[in-house]
Amino acid sequence: MSLTGRVALVTGASQGIGRTCALRLAKDGATVAAAARNQEKLNELVAEITAAGGKAAAFALDVADEDQVKATVKAAIAQFGKIDILVNNAGITRDQLVMRMKRADWDAVLQTNLTSAYLCIQAVISSMLKQRWGRIINITSIFGQMGQAGQANYSASKAGLIGLTMAIAREVGSRNITSNAVAPGFIETAMTAVLSDEFKQAAVKQIPLARVGSPEDVASAVAFLASDDASYITGHVMNVNGGMLMG
Repeated sequence: MSLTGRVALVTGASQGIGRTCALRLAKDGATVAAAARNQEKLNELVAEITAAGGKAAAFALDVADEDQVKATVKAAIAQFGKIDILVNNAGITRDQLVMRMKRADWDAVLQTNLTSAYLCIQAVISSMLKQRWGRIINITSIFGQMGQAGQANYSASKAGLIGLTMAIAREVGSRNITSNAVAPGFIETAMTAVLSDEFKQAAVKQIPLARVGSPEDVASAVAFLASDDASYITGHVMNVNGGMLMG
């Protein structure tokens, strides 16, 4: 699944799934534009990719800021000439039962997890249309498919990403641009590390493969969807959940 000659923009690339996706895409030959708010962590990521013989650059970006999204995409295209692959990974949580959830926490999660994906797609789509090749990959969640108590905002944002994925697939499919989503289940990241052992053990009991997933499991799915091997797949939600949700 060679990505040699491709340029990938990955949001939320400073840690967790986004960081691992950036490393995997670079390993497969893509030049990586790594974007996130934490410049220091981005610099460490770029150094790691470069040390391994890859090519990457860091772009400080708050995906909730429309002007920053436009400026970052413009800067990445100016530096690398194009963007072939967009991985919308940036996301946050502000968990609370809906009866106590503050409007500000609802808005923040929807803005960062869903509106940012629309902004990033809108910013890169002209470049993809001109070259008649593109891969849009949105990182959604199993909770966007089955819901989760205390995460009405997060679940809604991730469900919205699935609808966005399918709508874009229909809009740009004739130009050889695919739009797909990857829906991770329980993945071992900094976001899940704060959960109690009791919660984790209960979650594993619901997973037929009887283990928590790794960021590498998700990155493998992203790398596949970014490649020519997935050229006839679009509007699809790829479940990476160990069988926790089927059908």
